[in-house]
Amino acid sequence: MTDAPALRMRDVKRTYRSGGGALPILRGADFELHAGEIVALVAPSGTGKSTFLHLAGLLEKPDGGQVFVGGQDAGALSDAERTAIRRDSIGFVYQFHHLLGEFSALENVVLPQLIGGTARRAAEARATALLTSFGLASRVKHLPGKLSGGEQQRVAIARALANAPKLLLADEPTGNLDAATAATVFDELLATVRQHGVAALIATHNTELASRMDRTVTLREGRVVGL
Repeated sequence: MTDAPALRMRDVKRTYRSGGGALPILRGADFELHAGEIVALVAPSGTGKSTFLHLAGLLEKPDGGQVFVGGQDAGALSDAERTAIRRDSIGFVYQFHHLLGEFSALENVVLPQLIGGTARRAAEARATALLTSFGLASRVKHLPGKLSGGEQQRVAIARALANAPKLLLADEPTGNLDAATAATVFDELLATVRQHGVAALIATHNTELASRMDRTVTLREGRVVGL
């Protein structure tokens, strides 16, 4: 299904249960994201943005409804098949970079490729190219602790793109950076995503950044609505 959306969520429901009872987060959310499209997800804290991204990225399973990634119904897949899709087809970027501190910038971008079966030489070549595209050619051998916050997040974005995913999911990817650094990193993220035709869903509180994407959606009463 080459013309299938990169991501399709249909009537997705998710409720968390605790001793205090049930807390419905998503109440029948519908959403589509196509190749080359960049969509901003802007919603107040506590409305379910992270839950929505976790479901889209197959990190959680919905209580109802369906999640399709590249036309595949994730609910019909085994855990191993879902893991393979996350590894090969989905890239994740978080507010905090979560880099492996004992590995260099280059190694952090190489590792997911090795796990995916790429030969080391090819993985290092791609990692070098990605890091160079983010202005880090002179920093590839540095450990994360020797990099600035903006540089660390650039490495994290390069790592998310290492296996050439069709879908990129980002949760406040510049939320931990100062305004000037956030703008620069976001410029580079948008340019790279557009260059490679990746479908991207980016959660952000920054309405200025959101205005530069193709469209903006929010979560209201457990459903996705356009802004």
